[in-house]
Amino acid sequence: MIVDFKKYNDGLVPAIVQDVVTAKVLMLGFMNEEALQQTQESGKVTFYSRSKKRLWTKGEESGNFLLLRSVASDCDSDTLLIKAEPLGPVCHTGADTCWGEPNIKDEFLFYLEEVIQQRKTAPVAESYVARLFAKGINKIAQKVGEEAVELVIEAKDNNEELFFNEAADLLFHYLILLNAKGYTLQQVINVLQERHKK
Repeated sequence: MIVDFKKYNDGLVPAIVQDVVTAKVLMLGFMNEEALQQTQESGKVTFYSRSKKRLWTKGEESGNFLLLRSVASDCDSDTLLIKAEPLGPVCHTGADTCWGEPNIKDEFLFYLEEVIQQRKTAPVAESYVARLFAKGINKIAQKVGEEAVELVIEAKDNNEELFFNEAADLLFHYLILLNAKGYTLQQVINVLQERHKK
């Protein structure tokens, strides 16, 4: 990887930090050659602070480190893309990102997966998902089967609203089943992507 630190007078290049899982942009910092080297050696994202005039490891005070997962330079070799795993909120305000966005995948199904995971341990009296998990894997699998049959029945008719409702029910319960088995939607997507390559 080539990085042109001499392109700018101060020897600093912009470093965009992106969450390796959600792909959300978390923050922007600046790195000199020493900051990049320390990041790669320590595994913790380190910047050069223009205000403090020194190297600064994100999380050195808060403990909310950014664990390095990959680093790449752009086509002009003057900007870095850092993919990292955040250990807590990234912004000093306590927000997930420096733009105040929640650090979740934009795709709603991934967000729904997180909600299912949270509800799994909620009080049974308050959560349908928790009640379903309490009944065990057999009941969850049975529910997916029931919803699949109901979708097939609605597919034979022309009631769009009922069809979409049954499709949503099936997808929702399918996500619950994946969670109950300890799997994720991304793992299923990976299989589909591999099949697509062939």
